[in-house]
Amino acid sequence: MLSRIEVWFRWARRSLSRSHWLARLLQLPVSTGSGVRPGLIMLQIDGLSQPELQRALDRGEMPFLRRLLKKEHYRLHAHYSGLPATTPAVQAELFYGVKTAVPAFSYCDHCSGRVVKMLQPDTAAQVEERLTKMSDEALLKDGSAYSNIYTGGAAESHFCASALGWGPALRSANPLVLLVLIITNLYSVLRIIGLFFLEFGLALGDFLRGLIKGHDFLSELKFVPTRVAISIVLRELCVIGGKIDLSRGMPVVHINFLGYDEQSHRRGPSSLFAHWTLKGIDDSIARLWRAANRAQWRRYEVWIYSDHGQAKVRPYHQVQGYSLEQAVEQSFARLHAQPVSPSVRKADSIQTQRVRLLGGNKVQRLFAVRGGHANTAHAITTGEKATEAAIQVAALGPVGHIYFPAPLTEQDCRFITTALVVEHKVPLVLRLEAPDRLLATTADGDFYLPQDSARIFGAEHPFLDSLSDDVLRLCQHADAGDLVVMGWRNGVTAQSFADENGAHAGATPEETNGFALLPADTLLVPGNNSYLRPRDLYHAALHYLGRSQQQAPSRSARPAEQTDTLRVMTYNVHSCIGLDGKVDVERVARVIAQARPDVVALQELDVGRDRSLGLDQAQLIARYLEMEFHFHPAMHMEEERYGDAILTHLPLRLVKAGPLPGLTDKPKLEPRGAIWAAVQFNGQEVQIINTHLGLQPRERLAQIECLLGKDWLGHADCRGPVILCGDLNAQPNSEVCQRIKVQLHDAQTALKPHRPAGTFPSRFAALRIDHIFVSKELTVTGIEIPGTQLAKVASDHLPLLAQLRLPRHCGTTAD
Repeated sequence: MLSRIEVWFRWARRSLSRSHWLARLLQLPVSTGSGVRPGLIMLQIDGLSQPELQRALDRGEMPFLRRLLKKEHYRLHAHYSGLPATTPAVQAELFYGVKTAVPAFSYCDHCSGRVVKMLQPDTAAQVEERLTKMSDEALLKDGSAYSNIYTGGAAESHFCASALGWGPALRSANPLVLLVLIITNLYSVLRIIGLFFLEFGLALGDFLRGLIKGHDFLSELKFVPTRVAISIVLRELCVIGGKIDLSRGMPVVHINFLGYDEQSHRRGPSSLFAHWTLKGIDDSIARLWRAANRAQWRRYEVWIYSDHGQAKVRPYHQVQGYSLEQAVEQSFARLHAQPVSPSVRKADSIQTQRVRLLGGNKVQRLFAVRGGHANTAHAITTGEKATEAAIQVAALGPVGHIYFPAPLTEQDCRFITTALVVEHKVPLVLRLEAPDRLLATTADGDFYLPQDSARIFGAEHPFLDSLSDDVLRLCQHADAGDLVVMGWRNGVTAQSFADENGAHAGATPEETNGFALLPADTLLVPGNNSYLRPRDLYHAALHYLGRSQQQAPSRSARPAEQTDTLRVMTYNVHSCIGLDGKVDVERVARVIAQARPDVVALQELDVGRDRSLGLDQAQLIARYLEMEFHFHPAMHMEEERYGDAILTHLPLRLVKAGPLPGLTDKPKLEPRGAIWAAVQFNGQEVQIINTHLGLQPRERLAQIECLLGKDWLGHADCRGPVILCGDLNAQPNSEVCQRIKVQLHDAQTALKPHRPAGTFPSRFAALRIDHIFVSKELTVTGIEIPGTQLAKVASDHLPLLAQLRLPRHCGTTAD
């Protein structure tokens, strides 16, 4: 009855959902079908390094992500970005599996000869077209993409560099529908207004600091609405669109939250306001996670990751008093013995430029864009003839590329690189000396990569084993410069060649150290490293979505290892019918696998029953867990069976399976049964009896008397370590439990100072009717009742797990 109420409540909530009705009003297509089809929503927190994430978790700035780690069985992985540590490169590897697709965020395209930025729609589209040809499959195929560089092959893309603004369906929507969209999301509208005034107040603080530094307050003030548009408006629009897509059953949804990265560029990755934006991102993730768990058409997983980190930097032009372009200009002028009068040029920055993602020309006129009218590269004339081709410098961050108009001699190249590192204090200059060899020039002399990686980047760099290959691949790129300059090497304060206080693209541990927050049972292709990179997530996502041609890694519930503790679980799975009304065997199996039991006693399993799609649930769960099993049908009607099972990865021997007595005066009561198996553990046999007692008090008493009698627990073979478990439909103070306690100990009360907890109903577990009783030879060392959102929905009961320690040479020895 309780489960039916929950199913009805969920149906009513979905029917009244804003996202559901907005999808209908916008006439968006719905991916109807089985509600247990896999779906994936990937949420990218742009620019948040793992150390800064940990700091935010410790400060309580991201309470929902902390909850995922503490209560929802999520695991935090290190995520190496690769090089360059920029969103275009990371998303190319994530969406298409292609490493180092671009040499930097801004570079000179060798085909057109012009310097491009990856936020330019034509540039992003051209790169994505090339990626499509190089990749076997686009990750976001048939899905949706929000606020990315690329569409990732998505059927619907919104606010992406290669497809600006809302997708076609929303752009062509009736204005009245858009008005409804605003009204139904009034909370987000009010939030945007409030945060605008907060940002305005921060601009006043910037003004006071600017008076000291000589900045122009008016030029800063005009960027306030632009930063609000990037950090707040874009985020809220992505959340609204993402929730609509989840209600429609899109197979994969990817959303990129830009707010933290934008504020970090401006104020630094550890700044208070950059971290303040994480609170809004955390709230957005929580809303999307709840929407995913309520989705009707798919079983969604939520993956959260960052593409890269950011490092606190000093702008190169502030350190030296002039820009990198001027340093290059002076170096080449000295090469040709020409006097130079450096022109004053302010370094460019990516700050505020991503507001373009919101739309076309109207948006560009509405919001100011820093550096929007200046080319990223600067042309520098050399030699006596001003008409000769110009040297081009593309440097929009801590990685820059210098392009020669014509090849230089070896001597001239060494002159330029030496001038840059010695006279102009550029930390590191790289040059491809051979197809697999880089010359790395620093103020300390020349080094060679990859063999000198530890001397250049530090032996303690967390990704050193991958870094040298990626640096080489970056310099080998067709669009890489003749010289590649970097604003950091080991032992030097990080610098950026752009006008920013936080930067990424380079090789610092902070820039390359992203994170991936994934469900702990996510199947990851095993590798040689202790960290992930975007390509690993690409393959893992394809595996989950059922689109990978590679063999899936093993997902055994618990490795067979020598230990003194035996983990035993009892779980009433309610025919694998969840509180959302979905028949989902895999969801139940995942709940079990997350607890890593050695032995599982299951009740209410269906085999071949119409109500549960005719599935053999015992076999499917055992296959998922890679366990052996024995199933006993307490009820058998033609081809339909219903009963209990024991599963384990340990050697298993069926001892007995049979019915339990009912009431002669009530012949229509549901038949009940029990199953007894012996499990070999550390050279001993452990006797395990699994049962599901009736609903009537007299019925339960008759059944427990039978189990305590000579045919079951009183049998001569039932000696040594003994476990009785199952759904007894009886509270601890009931006569049934009191009779059992004469022979066996209640596992929950045997563990001190554990406070016994209920398992039913799963949503508000108040009743303790699922039990594990153990003989005196067994010591209870732990009790677990998984209470994740997954467990609360998978069945109307929560599983109960006891960790038991067996003394050596206890009881019988297996033959």
